Amino acid sequence: MANLDHLITEAQADFAACQTTTALEDAKAKYLGKTGAITEALKGLGRLSTEERPAAGAAINVVKKQVEAALNARRDALLDAAQAAQLASESLDVTLPARAQGQGGLHPVSLTLRRIEQLFHSIGFDVATGPEIETDFYNFTALNIPENHPARAMHDTFYVDDAHVLRTHTSPVQVHYMENALKENKTPPFKIIAPGRVYRVDSDATHSPMFHQVEGLWVDQAISFANLKGVVQDFLQKYFERDDIKVRFRPSFFPFTEPSAEMDMSWNDGWLEIGGCGMVHPEVFRHVNVDSEQYQGFAFGLGVERLAMLRYGVNDLRHFFNNDLRFLSQFSK
Repeated sequence: MANLDHLITEAQADFAACQTTTALEDAKAKYLGKTGAITEALKGLGRLSTEERPAAGAAINVVKKQVEAALNARRDALLDAAQAAQLASESLDVTLPARAQGQGGLHPVSLTLRRIEQLFHSIGFDVATGPEIETDFYNFTALNIPENHPARAMHDTFYVDDAHVLRTHTSPVQVHYMENALKENKTPPFKIIAPGRVYRVDSDATHSPMFHQVEGLWVDQAISFANLKGVVQDFLQKYFERDDIKVRFRPSFFPFTEPSAEMDMSWNDGWLEIGGCGMVHPEVFRHVNVDSEQYQGFAFGLGVERLAMLRYGVNDLRHFFNNDLRFLSQFSK
């Protein structure tokens, strides 16, 4: 068999001339591929005699190992060069001043909820929560909303199934709270607010299919509209930090209160509707086993986004839900 030492020199020269790993792999095939010179030499061992084969095979393996070593050395050199080029192109000047880290903040609706909870807590109200997916009973029946009421229609309410809805108000929390309190042998007074997300099929510049509501409940003996007006007016004056805010009631109708009223507050030389209210209907008390002859109570509901819009001067409800950092960043300063 011919001497193959010349293949080492040729391979080293061919590998050194390669400037990319792709070219290197092509050069490798000339020597170590299926039809490469060394591979062909190994195939030729079968044609040698038994006595010649061991020495020839050992000589070929020496050549093969040196060619492979040259190949690996060139491959490593190309990879090191590529990495060095990448590091050079992506180099950082560590002497530059550090970039300022952005500071997050609470969403304006979260800020409003926090302020509402703090203000009502300061006058003795506890915060109560409840499920956002409600049964038909808690969302409607327990609140004296009859089966033919529009709120039960599919076009007004998000139904999960025939018996469950995404709650349309946080009033069910009031029912849960009184029901659980009486199970624990607690009797009135009950004094709570129920803030949280609610859902209705409605969407435009002033409405959203998901929004936040805070409802209040005070149940005790000899509770009246005078107490209701005093609580709401005190809250609004503290929330807006204005002593000149007044509250008026206009007769209205809600199934779960009797009598019922719309609440207006004085604003910019006029009146602005801010929510609904009324004295808790005896039928609601009946569902939670509270004696309506002994106890009275008032309930009210306020739109959290409405309060946030007025406080921060926002003119479109949709800004709260578009996740535009140009808008949201104003509240984290």
